Amino acid sequence: MNPIRRLLLAAAFSLTAYAGAQAAEPIKIAALVELSGAGVTSGTNFANGVELAVKEINAAGGILGRPLQLSVSDTQSNPGVAKGLAQKAVDDDVFAVFGPVFSGSILVSMNETRRAGVPNFTGGEASEITKQGNPYIFRTSFTQDSAMPRVARYIAQTLKAKTLALIYVNNDYGKGGRQALLSALAPLGISVIADVSTEQGQLDFSAAALKVKQSNADVVFVYTNEEEAARALRELHKLGITKPIVGETVLTSQKVIELAGDAANGAIAHVGLTVDAPIPGLQVFRSKFEKAFKYTPDHNGIKGYTGVYLMKAAIEKVGKVDRKAVAQALHGLKVTVAQQPGVLMDVSIDAHGDIDRESFMTQVQGGKQVVTAILPALGTK
Repeated sequence: MNPIRRLLLAAAFSLTAYAGAQAAEPIKIAALVELSGAGVTSGTNFANGVELAVKEINAAGGILGRPLQLSVSDTQSNPGVAKGLAQKAVDDDVFAVFGPVFSGSILVSMNETRRAGVPNFTGGEASEITKQGNPYIFRTSFTQDSAMPRVARYIAQTLKAKTLALIYVNNDYGKGGRQALLSALAPLGISVIADVSTEQGQLDFSAAALKVKQSNADVVFVYTNEEEAARALRELHKLGITKPIVGETVLTSQKVIELAGDAANGAIAHVGLTVDAPIPGLQVFRSKFEKAFKYTPDHNGIKGYTGVYLMKAAIEKVGKVDRKAVAQALHGLKVTVAQQPGVLMDVSIDAHGDIDRESFMTQVQGGKQVVTAILPALGTK
């Protein structure tokens, strides 16, 4: 063969190999989650959901031919630690960050990802998260401002309540939920006659439960994290309170049911995501998650899993792995299950990074979460 031709062929082969290597370069993502401390249940579920999605996507050929490379770090349920880990993730040049789940932590750590222009997906529910004009923050759960009006309508229209006793946790998550609930209840003519603040990690709920009983309110609303919600339910049960006990997502979650035992029976909650819903995608996800991790996932597992698939949908829409372009594409993005089965339910993201989709009313019956109604996405009304 002509030496020049051989050289040209060798050069062409090298360029092809180089292009192939470039295409196969991993897309680095980081999960910053609560693997210890008060948020261990939430964080572990979220991290496992992210991990499951990454394994599936890589097994199917990655995103635009590139595999995902996941690192997982423990925030210790501490906002300061979360902030430091976010900065490390930025220094490591990750494409996107998933977590933290706790609102107090994401409100601190997202400042680091914002400055670096790194898309950040969170399961945190505090309304303030997406009210700061951060173009790189995206929620995989409902905001409190969209969830509380749904449950407030249920309390007024279905339970016919006129008075309510509230137990909430005194942190960013709890205070944000309290304010959103009060705003939703006021126009419906429901008065909060007991407003009981509790602390994150609180062990004794006897005094809180007694205040609720003495109020004789028509409905009890519990808005705390998983372990505290179970303790509150046990104390309310011990005092023989028979009025409806209502909450948001956490109250009828798998972990609360396990910890509260019989005291969880009868509890009612509006739930944005649950593997107990009669939705094919959620049932398939539940089976895969249980096979992989040997336990039943809660809403946080779904949030982590669907967050990765939302990122995938946006990357594929813009056709390139570009942080700014992907963040812009996520705003106003509508993804159907037909297009991207991993999102599990048809979903849309608004200009603030908040989501809209169907949701559920649930009740604990016989030690199991049962879906009693499917509520339409707000955008369909």
